[in-house]
Formats: sequence, C-alpha cells, structure tokens
Amino acid sequence: MKNYLLLIISLLAMRPLTAQQVSQTVRGIIRDEVTQSPVIGASVLLIQEEGKNPQGAITDVNGEFQITGVPTGRQSFRISSVGYEENRLSNVIVTAGKEVIVSVMLTEMVSSLDEVVVTADRKSDKSKTNNELALVGGRSFNIDDTKRYAGALGDPSRMAANFAGVVSGNDSRNDIVVRGNSPAGMLWQLEGLNIPNPNHFGSLGSTGGPVSLLNNNTLDKSDFITSAFPSQYGNALSGVFDLRMRDGNNQKHEFLGQVGFNGFEAGAEGPLSKNSKASYLINYRYSTLGLFQALGINFGTGSAVPNYQDLNFKVSVPTGKKGKLSVFGILGQSDVEFLGNDVDTTDTNLYGNENENTRVKYKTNILGLSYEYNLSPKTFAKLTLGTSNTDQDFSGDSISVVTREAFASGQARFKTRKTSAVLNVRHKVNAKHSLYGGVTSDLLSFDLYNRDIFGGGRFDTVRVDVKGENTVLTQAYGQWKYRMTKNLQMTLGLHAQHFSLNDNFAIEPRFGLQYSFGNGQSVSLGYGLNSQAQNIYTYFVQTKTESGLAYTNKDLDFTRSHHFSLGYENRLAENLLLKIEPYYQSLYDVPVERRISSFSTLNSGSTFANDDEDSLVNEGTGRNIGIELTLEKYFSQGYYFLVTTSLFDSKYKGSDGVERNTAFNSRYVVNVLAGKEVKVGRNRSSVLSASIKTSFVGGKYTSPLNLDASRRRGEAVYDENQAYSQKQGAYFRTDLRLAYRKEMRRSTLEVAVDLQNVSANKNIFQQTYNARTNSIATEYQQGFFPVPMVRFTF
Repeated sequence: MKNYLLLIISLLAMRPLTAQQVSQTVRGIIRDEVTQSPVIGASVLLIQEEGKNPQGAITDVNGEFQITGVPTGRQSFRISSVGYEENRLSNVIVTAGKEVIVSVMLTEMVSSLDEVVVTADRKSDKSKTNNELALVGGRSFNIDDTKRYAGALGDPSRMAANFAGVVSGNDSRNDIVVRGNSPAGMLWQLEGLNIPNPNHFGSLGSTGGPVSLLNNNTLDKSDFITSAFPSQYGNALSGVFDLRMRDGNNQKHEFLGQVGFNGFEAGAEGPLSKNSKASYLINYRYSTLGLFQALGINFGTGSAVPNYQDLNFKVSVPTGKKGKLSVFGILGQSDVEFLGNDVDTTDTNLYGNENENTRVKYKTNILGLSYEYNLSPKTFAKLTLGTSNTDQDFSGDSISVVTREAFASGQARFKTRKTSAVLNVRHKVNAKHSLYGGVTSDLLSFDLYNRDIFGGGRFDTVRVDVKGENTVLTQAYGQWKYRMTKNLQMTLGLHAQHFSLNDNFAIEPRFGLQYSFGNGQSVSLGYGLNSQAQNIYTYFVQTKTESGLAYTNKDLDFTRSHHFSLGYENRLAENLLLKIEPYYQSLYDVPVERRISSFSTLNSGSTFANDDEDSLVNEGTGRNIGIELTLEKYFSQGYYFLVTTSLFDSKYKGSDGVERNTAFNSRYVVNVLAGKEVKVGRNRSSVLSASIKTSFVGGKYTSPLNLDASRRRGEAVYDENQAYSQKQGAYFRTDLRLAYRKEMRRSTLEVAVDLQNVSANKNIFQQTYNARTNSIATEYQQGFFPVPMVRFTF
C-alpha cells in the first residue's frame, strides 16, 4: 500500500507540461427521439460566460456536428431546431486525452409555442431514461458516475445500489434487490438482447457476482427501471437494466491504460480506415486481486486468489445514410479454489469454509450482431441477432474435523446456450402519436448436472441430470404513446410471451400516464402485469417415484405480479430534483412445495446455490409495499449530492399459509452520497475531487439455526418452521474516494484511491454451524479495504 501512496503523491507533484489553455473537440449527432432520423440544421451552442466569443456548430445532412477548441472541464451546450423542443446538454466532462462524442435525441413539439421551452436532454438528465416510454419508476444510468462515485468501483450494479428502492448490504456480491424482490427477478439486456448474469463467478439462476463483466469504459448511458416497465420488457418481476455500448471514435485513434479493483486494463478505439466512418472499440482486463493480496489487503477471500479476465468490444459500420451495422460482445472467464485446510479461522472469508474444499470455474460469452435502418423519415427498425453461453463447473469436498482428510461431497456442471433474435420497430404518426412493436425469440439449450455425495463417496443423490434439452421463450409487444398536450402524455401497451417447455402463455397489459404542471413539477401513474418463467434448473429437479424418476416441477407456470406505482417529481431548482414514489406489488402463482412448508421461490437468490425442492405448485403469494424518496443535486458550482430513502415491507406465504418476512425484507435503506471537485493547476485545467457515500440498511431476516440438529448432522440445519423470523443487526458502511485528474496537452492522467468501509464497521454476513468447534459461528463482511486506481488516456 505504501508503494501506491508514493506513486499517487509523485503524480500529484508533477508540474503541467504546458501553460497554454488545454482544449478538445466535441462532436456528435442529433436525432429525432422516435424515428432516430437525423435532425438537419440543428444549432449546437457552447454555453459560456458573458463576453466570450460564441462557439458552436450546425448539424449537416447526416445530423452531425463538430465544435473544436472546447476548453477541458465540465461544459454545457444548448441545442435547438425549428419544430423541436429546445434541449440542454449539461455537465459534459471534456478531457484532453479523449474526444467527446455525444448522441442527442430531440422531441418534436406537440404544437406551436409562443415561448422558448428548455428541457433537460435525455443524455444528461438522470431522471430521463433512453426509453421514452418509461414514464414512472425509471432513471438513467450515467456511466461517468461509476468512475467518480465512492463505493462504485467502476461497477454498474454497485452504482445502482445508490438508487431509491435498491438494497445492497452484501459486500461479497453485487446482486440488485429491488423493492424487496429476489435479485433473480431482474432482467438484463445488452443492446436489446436478453443476456445471462453479466458477472464473474455468477452462478446459474442468479443475477449478481463479486466482480462485474461489464466494462464502464465501453458502456454508454443506460436505463434502470424498477416498475411499470414499458411493454417491450418481459420475463422479469423486479427490475430492468437496459445496457447500451457506445461506438468507438470513428475519426481518431485513442488508447487507455488502467489499473484498479477490476483488473489491469488496456483499451483502444478508432476508425477502421481513413476513408470510412466505421469504428472499433475494445477493452481487455485481467485480475489484480493477486497483487492486492500480496500487499496484505483483505478483500474477503482469505488465502484464495480469484482469477478472472474479460474482453468487451464493439465494431460499428455505417451502411449509407440510413443504416448501421454493429458487432458487439462480452467474453469472460473466472476460477477460484477455497481449500478448507488453508483457511485462516481468524480472518474474514466470505466464500470459503474451514471444513470444506470448493473449486469453481466459470465462463460467460455474449456475442451480438445488430442492424438498424430508417425505413422512412417516420419509421425506424432494428434487428439484433445474438448468442450467449454460460459454463459453470463445481466440485466440493467435506473435511474431517478430526483427521482433516478430504472426501468428495458434491459435483455440478451447468451449461447453457441462448440463441436470440430481436426485432424492434417504431413509427411516428405525427407529433402526438407514436407506435412501437417488436418480437423476441430466445432458443435455450442446456446441459445440467448436480449431485450430492455422502459417506466418503459411497452414496450420492443426483438432484438434476438433463442433457441436450431445448426450449424457446417467444415474446411480442405493442405500445402506443399519445402526447395529448405539451403537459400530458400516456402510454398503453401489451406484452405477450409463450414458453414452449410446458406450453405456458401470458398476456400482460401495461399503462403509464404523466402530467406536467409546469415549473418543473409532474405526477406519474404506472401499472404493469409482469410474468416470469422459473430458473431452468428448477424445472428439472428430479423426484424419485415408484415408477422411476420424474420431473415434478416441469409443468410450473409463470410467476406473476401486479405492480402499481405513483410518482411525483419537483424540479426545485435547475440542478435540484425531488422525487417521491409510493408503490404496491402483489405477487401470485409463486412456486411453493406441495407439502406444508415455509418454502417459496420468492426467497431464491438469497444464497449462492440453486433450490433443490421438487413437487412444486403455483400456489404461493407475496406482496411488496413501500415509498421511495430521492433528493438529487446534479453537478453545479463544484459539487453534487444524492440522498435516497426507501421504506418498505416485503412478505410472502408458503404452502403453510403463514405470512412471513422475505429474505430481502430489510424494511429500510438510506444512502447519502456527495462529491466536490476543485480546479487546480497553472491554467486550472486539472481537477481534485472527493466523494463520500454512507449506507444504512435495516437488518435482514434469517432463519434461526437448530443447534441440536446441526450437531447431529455435522452441518448447519435451520428451523424452517421459524423461517425468516430472526432479524440481524443493521448494516452500516461509509466509503470515501479521493481522485486527481491531470490534463496534459493530448492526454489525461487520473489517479484515485477508494477507501472502502473507512470506519471498519463489522457487518454480519451470516450465522452458520462450525462442525470443528461444535458451535454457531458468526461471519462478518468486508472490513477496511483500500483500492488504488490509475487511468491514462491518450
């Protein structure tokens, strides 16, 4: 750690290489919000102090513009065009090491207006999503926030934990718990494709992991939606993360080198040729955790060193003036071994166990090809083809507490392949009416095997054994957006899906209404019926019967929910937003056991393992009710802050009919995040910044350990009759980030240190049974964890 501090101090002491004003080029394209067609003749003006010469540009026949000589730092732009609402692009970070390339959407005026209307652009306003149909329960995800917010570590999932309605409280994984729902209820999309868990060490059926596969240096502004999804999203119950990858620079080659928590990283982008507007973007990362361990930093894995690497890329090729072909992908692999005899029982290890050996290997590959085309000035279509593969291999041993000899205890192999085709079409009838529709087909192939081994290898129980199976999930949607007036708009849609495995079918209405009072105030109402298929593993859990093995879960129907949301927004000032959103969610057709028990799949995802329960029926229920508050000051006058508070109650009923807390019912969460930037240097082009985040989360409910039964079986046994009745202590954590960005003539150097859990608060991870000590053991989450980062762009 001392070496890193010396490096940071020496970099801060470097003198500027030039005293002249450092500047950069800002360019981009302006498009119609619905049709995606270029807006010709739009004016883009750099907003400056009075007395300075104006800088700006006019878009050409392709809707493109370019402004040279823009000073580095945070800049804002005003965008206007005849027949469109005037927009503002605020707080664009301009650096010397990389050109700024933006894509801005303009909204056509409903009617002629006497006054000038200035609205925040969807590209910079976090309250506005890319998807203009999300009227309630959604917000944008600014990728720059993952780079500068304390605690984010460059991870989109950890950044989302700052949003209202999202609960984290688990240092070992980045699972996204939305409004008391299981993280398994999340839908991940990449460029329109439904994708598997985008995380290293991401197990089948989960949506989180310790380290993200997603690279924030390749992502563009994305959407995070927690309720009343637009009808294009399906097969999800809790939330949607709609991710976009940016195009590479098509005029200039640029490079990046970075070292941080996510790994050693190298990136490049630029034009494919001098005479083409085609571009490439590629980033590769390799694990740095071995280096952190050598420095004596504990990141929760004890003596084990996780290995991982990933590659993110995108190639974009324009096809004339109306089309664009893109090829994109994310490839990753990871592995780790937790050997019980190497576990330091005095140290924190969130994954290993002193009485077990665990060996895991993971591979996740996502590849896609998309083609978008303007069929007419009012009609836009996009076709995306893709494939995604996951491969998880597990082997485990139990270790004798007397001889410390290891015996095989389990083996699992989970392989899946999804082949996808997605077609989306949008048509603008006029300024008031827009139509949207599309079809998605996902062909899933899978090989699944899981067995438990007992008696030193003499006995076993095979939970799942299926190979060469296929099934298809087909989804279709249609949606109408009606802008009745400048202040009143409505969306009405329908989503349908069919699951070929058991011929299940669902039709889901969606509705949204938003009224703007003026003066920055609006109220929104949203409703959605959502349905989700079960984890593919669940359908093939085996049951022993007199006539042989049977798949007693194979006919399970979708789990469904009614979701109601009401939203109120008040733009208290130009850069200050207040948002309040109460909601109610009723879940039904939830799989529970046929026999009387407290089990429900609404609690799936609270551990790393899949559920092995068989003979399930769709007779369970659940409900989530709560209210969320967001107070956010966008960056201005050198600082920003975000305060989110969620109060909620999450309950479920198993087949025993008893209403219980879910595994995710922490009751409340408060996040306070703030940051300050100060310009420094001879020409004040460099920046010192600090950000701090504090999280306070109510304790989770767990099932109490049955100590006597655990002693008899030599492993943890929980009292399921008292399921989720024992409340843990509250979770508290503060993260601090210090950073310095130095602008040189044609490059930018950034150094930072993330001080995770600066107060070293001991938050409970879990309580389990230790066979060696014959007692209940309490394991704690991550302690103080400093993470240095260096990034160089040129």
